[in-house]
Amino acid sequence: MLIALIHLLATTAMAGLIWFVQVVHYPLFADVPASASTAYAERHQRLTARVVGAPMAVEGVCALWLFFAPPAGVGRLLPFVAGLILAVVLGSTVMLQVPRHGRLARTSTAHEISEVVTSLVTTNWVRTIGWSTRAVLAAVMVAQVAQ
Repeated sequence: MLIALIHLLATTAMAGLIWFVQVVHYPLFADVPASASTAYAERHQRLTARVVGAPMAVEGVCALWLFFAPPAGVGRLLPFVAGLILAVVLGSTVMLQVPRHGRLARTSTAHEISEVVTSLVTTNWVRTIGWSTRAVLAAVMVAQVAQ
């Protein structure tokens, strides 16, 4: 039960963070003046890594644990599906968001900033929906263990 609860906490933390990023943080990038964009984008990357590093690591370890050693009452299907979604979320991070953050750190005009921010918000829906779905699946696993 403990691993399922830790997994739920880490996953819901990431779901909450990604909703904040999606609705508040990424859209605010568009209001950063072009002259400050590079420094802002670089600082964002450093500070965000500090906040998300631990929950992402805990979530990943728990996801693997739940797949290879699911607790009583939890079959392999939910951990497998949740793991696939996590792979999509992490793939999106590496292939979509990281390159856009890099581009944002190199932009020099308001038009370029606007394009990258729009792209960040649009592509980040993959992670927002993914982590939200994972939070529901994690809650279902906890409920299954509690039965």
